[in-house]
Amino acid sequence: MRPSQALRSGGGDAPLGKYGKYLGTWGSMGSQTQKGVLSFSLSANRQRPLAGTLNAAIFNTWRRFSHQVLYFAPPLLIGYFAMGWAIERNEYLNSKAGRLEFGEDE
Repeated sequence: MRPSQALRSGGGDAPLGKYGKYLGTWGSMGSQTQKGVLSFSLSANRQRPLAGTLNAAIFNTWRRFSHQVLYFAPPLLIGYFAMGWAIERNEYLNSKAGRLEFGEDE
């Protein structure tokens, strides 16, 4: 026998199933109540979802930076000083003294 829609939705105390009894909805299956099960809740305005975020962000950023600085700082410094040298050399070669020393007469 197929249960009706009303019995499938959790209503009624009609005979049904192997033992002729509808067990009920989840949580009230006709058995004894459980003992020793506790549930706790915390009100929404007492929760602190961002507690310690700013402090952790500062120290985590410093930790990550200090572990990576030796990988990017030396090439950055080499590039910076090489570019400074190249700009200075270019300005000298395009000056009057640089043209007299290295340039050809036009």
